[in-house]
Amino acid sequence: MNRYRHPWAARRWLARLLPVLALGMGATATRAQADWSQVVQRWADAAVHSSGLAEKSPLRLQVDVGALDPSLRLAPCARAEPYLPAGARLWGRSRLGLRCVDGPTRWNVFIPVTVQAFGPAWVLAGNVPAGAVLTAADAVESEVDWAAAPAPVLADPALWVGQVAARPLQAGQALRQSMVKAPQLFSMGAQVRVSAQGPGFAISTAGQALSAGSAGQNVRVRMTNGKIIEGIVLEDGTISALL
Repeated sequence: MNRYRHPWAARRWLARLLPVLALGMGATATRAQADWSQVVQRWADAAVHSSGLAEKSPLRLQVDVGALDPSLRLAPCARAEPYLPAGARLWGRSRLGLRCVDGPTRWNVFIPVTVQAFGPAWVLAGNVPAGAVLTAADAVESEVDWAAAPAPVLADPALWVGQVAARPLQAGQALRQSMVKAPQLFSMGAQVRVSAQGPGFAISTAGQALSAGSAGQNVRVRMTNGKIIEGIVLEDGTISALL
């Protein structure tokens, strides 16, 4: 006699079997996702290597590809292609796309990726208050992850010695471009010297700054005749204007 002749017996048998089937399917999906992560890892390693960044700089690059969302159930696919999404870059925390190009069902997913770039940099030896002028004694050389933050690392001391802390800085931070600014050379309303040149002439005269100024900034100046001109602040605090 058929042991599953009665519907309740068949349902009981299925109830015992379904968890086993689900476990097997879950393991298959997990293995497939791990395989796709390896495909993305190889692609990312090759892309970073082909950039030539490691050969052109003192950086030691490391690429870590994360895992696909375990809740995803991807359809079978004979070939999937990794790609860099628009607006993303292989630097710091980012993501890569993976799309099925050969399968009954096309799909497109994203995988987290972290690119670390270890190299020499200058790290603050102690806390620095906002507005303080940085000296060579404020930082020590160390190895840091250049890609850990968006702002570029200031690897050359000439780029930060004599600059002003743009905000309170903490010991252990690597000095980056966004952390410093040029010192203020004059305040708004100060009398400044303006040098201007044009075809066949060069003049130097006084004016009143309409804003505070630091080296390299564009500022507006009211001349003695009331005319307002724009110029670039030079290292010595004078303003170079083109008339």
